[in-house]
Amino acid sequence: MVKPRYKPNTTVACVIHCDNKFLLVEEIIDGEVRFNQPAGHLEANETIIDACIREVKEETGLNITISALVCIYQFSASNALSFMRFTFCAQVNKCVECTPIDPAISACHWLTIEQVKARQNQLRSPLVLKSIEDYLHKPHSPLSLINSELQIIAATNNA
Repeated sequence: MVKPRYKPNTTVACVIHCDNKFLLVEEIIDGEVRFNQPAGHLEANETIIDACIREVKEETGLNITISALVCIYQFSASNALSFMRFTFCAQVNKCVECTPIDPAISACHWLTIEQVKARQNQLRSPLVLKSIEDYLHKPHSPLSLINSELQIIAATNNA
């Protein structure tokens, strides 16, 4: 019997920082309020960076410029559900009120790290707080680390 191939979901997220606050989105999952960074799945023919910019726009209404890669996390939510999460960061000059385009997002909140920690049991995953802590305390990687030049493989390639 052939063992099924391991296929983690490829996701992106963005730590958005302004005046010692972080932008989190609020969503209802299984009837419970959950908080997350603007985040989502990579779509076909999309670069990782473009996916992050798109997700931020859909979930917050903001047009941002990503400044760096915070971390790439390998995360297993269960034996059957795993993720490779590319977490980026962006700084904005003003904590503006955000208007989500995505109907799955019920609100956006600018929260201090203390306020995020106080909602720890409402975070979508442990990666929400971990991403903020890594953003604050670990060196970031340049966007040039990610090369998307070959994202569309030629039809003659047998990869």
